[in-house]
Amino acid sequence: MDTLNPLDQLPAVDRAVATGSRDGQETKSVVLTQTYPVPLADLWAACTEAERISRWLMPVTGDLREGGQYQLQGNAGGTIEECVPQDRIRLTWEFGGMGVSWVVATFSTAGEGSQLRVEHIAHVDERWPDFGPGAVGIGWDMMLLGLSMHLTTGEHLDDAQALEWQMSAEGLEFMKRSVAAWTEAQVASGEDRAAAEAAAQRCLAAYTGS
Repeated sequence: MDTLNPLDQLPAVDRAVATGSRDGQETKSVVLTQTYPVPLADLWAACTEAERISRWLMPVTGDLREGGQYQLQGNAGGTIEECVPQDRIRLTWEFGGMGVSWVVATFSTAGEGSQLRVEHIAHVDERWPDFGPGAVGIGWDMMLLGLSMHLTTGEHLDDAQALEWQMSAEGLEFMKRSVAAWTEAQVASGEDRAAAEAAAQRCLAAYTGS
């Protein structure tokens, strides 16, 4: 199969930043949308079947149905609050004692392919002005890269390969371009450019250890 240039993946994603509220508190959301050249049933299976998820993301355990608990190995876990086949998934996202946030994944047919829309919603705290949407946006860009590789080329990186790639020149450039794209999405949402760019630099430094 053909290979996928990771840097070509970034323009394939539409990004937005949204403001809302939940439980009486202000929220910020990062929203990613991408269309894939595969049937809706295949996209759904890749995102909901444990064996498929492990091929492009990481191993997952738990009861992967509505009301069940899930745990991504070494990453987030939570509760699957809603699961409507080939339509949408709503779940809590709990990671590293950093509080609860929420993810809504929506699936739809798009022309001859299918589309995934992911919205990650979190209450606003001190981390938002410090790091902006890139704090979770870079991670989601990497996850969608893995999904694209899986769906379009069959490629897969194991944990060691993925970490090595992240620290490579190409991986660092991917993160740099990702945070730049999230900065533009943040500015488009109405936030101050200077503040958004400063937060992006802090975010990138945190990801790269620089």
